[in-house]
Amino acid sequence: MPLIATSFEHILLPPLRVRPAVSILIPSYNQGRFIRETIDSILNQDYRPLKIHVIDGGSTDETVDVLKSYGDIPELQWISEPDNGVVDAVNKGFARVTGEIVGIQSSDDMYLPGAISRIVEVMREDPSLGLVYGDTVKVDAEGRELLKQVIGPWSLENVFLLKTWIPQPSAFFRREMLDACGGWDERIPYSPDTDLWLRMSFKTQVRKIDQFLSQRRIHDAQRDTQAAKIVRDYCQMIDQLNELTDCDERVRNASKAAKHLIRIRYNASGSDWLNAWNHCCASFHRPDLFQSTTILRHLLLPTRRFMSRIKCALRDVAKA
Repeated sequence: MPLIATSFEHILLPPLRVRPAVSILIPSYNQGRFIRETIDSILNQDYRPLKIHVIDGGSTDETVDVLKSYGDIPELQWISEPDNGVVDAVNKGFARVTGEIVGIQSSDDMYLPGAISRIVEVMREDPSLGLVYGDTVKVDAEGRELLKQVIGPWSLENVFLLKTWIPQPSAFFRREMLDACGGWDERIPYSPDTDLWLRMSFKTQVRKIDQFLSQRRIHDAQRDTQAAKIVRDYCQMIDQLNELTDCDERVRNASKAAKHLIRIRYNASGSDWLNAWNHCCASFHRPDLFQSTTILRHLLLPTRRFMSRIKCALRDVAKA
């Protein structure tokens, strides 16, 4: 496992060159259906120098054939070998990237035109920025637009209160942040990106820019359908984030509320009563979250559904 840095101090980042090199890391496994669009969205960017590192976990579909079809173009490097999952693949990639700016792109997502040149522009203008991200467009498996997701403004408090988030397809960071913070944590395989962004936020300046940078594909095979595992890893991520000890009290309380808010967002049981309980628990840590109408709605929904079933049953009896 890579070093997981925990000390709470900002690092000093050097100014970027006029044309800093950019490295894009793509962890991959059996995404042959989508990976060509991912790679093409990078190769078609209007920025160079650029290097793509595909770390494939020994795919058994057409992924390797797609990778071979690019021949020996200098921008693309790839390996295909068994690994221990996406966290292992990303950390292998981190050991290979050499660009001054790094992005992690899922093998089923795409960058929008001009995304990389815009990020380079922002980071060159303000060398103190170690992590920059933007908005994303949700698309379906065929690439049809579903929703333009405008992300809320950045703050640690907003992240914990689920008022904002950092979409991995639209996030870029300075290479030095890996030396300062380490890589993805294998102990939390369902929240490793969020965990790294949070650890970076204690080490550097973070900025959210108001521009759509990526397309984020939604399909049935994705990891974010694993609700219980996401909740488990998100809560563990907060528990082991030592930097919270020295945070502002509002941020600490927001992190405690976050463990209940995430249980509402990813409620594997679907229980409305459980949602009401978690809303109350979150409000205990952050009283400004308390909304009586929300709690009442969660409490009354099961009753309304039960009465609706009774009504339908009685109607069926009457028809018979």
